[in-house]
Amino acid sequence: MAEILVVYYSRHGSTAELARQACRGVESVAGASATLRSVPALSAANEGPPQPLPPQGPPYASLADLRRADGLLLGSPTRFGNMAAPLKHFIDATSSLWLDGALEGKPAGVFTATQTLHGGQESTLLSMMLPLLHHGMYLVGLPYSERALSTTRSGGTPYGASHVAGAGGQDLTDEERALAQALGRRVAQLAVIVRRQGGAPAAPGG
Repeated sequence: MAEILVVYYSRHGSTAELARQACRGVESVAGASATLRSVPALSAANEGPPQPLPPQGPPYASLADLRRADGLLLGSPTRFGNMAAPLKHFIDATSSLWLDGALEGKPAGVFTATQTLHGGQESTLLSMMLPLLHHGMYLVGLPYSERALSTTRSGGTPYGASHVAGAGGQDLTDEERALAQALGRRVAQLAVIVRRQGGAPAAPGG
């Protein structure tokens, strides 16, 4: 069974809902399962290691979760066109995984939410991809064969799933839900293939 780790930070719930929809996409793939994890707010992180369980919601992600997973979906709200600091803080702590290539050859996708339509979704998604490239992961996006990408009037990009929450914190649209599920499904499908073939290919000279 290919395990897809879905890790997110969410302040008002929009990114968390995208994460849940991505999990639904993962679970629709035969041979794949989703593991949902969050990251703590920076105030909690600065007070020392977080407890294994937050006050509510899914457990906090750990490096062991990342090492074990066959694929990764990473989600964050947008902060000035970039990922939120709590998620960046978590990613910055993955140097030990980079040193031994623990994430190399595993598929990954990214998702985000903004309050406004032109709030920096695509730059945020691209910024989230950069550390995944350094880890040697296979990046998975959304092709225009996903019909919702052409019909959406809110979130949805080729770089990953997204949601426009608006000032009132609107629910995900049908298209946004479909695209989040599609992203989860695509990452899971690739992870199943890689796992079936015996894992990530060895590095040259390895």
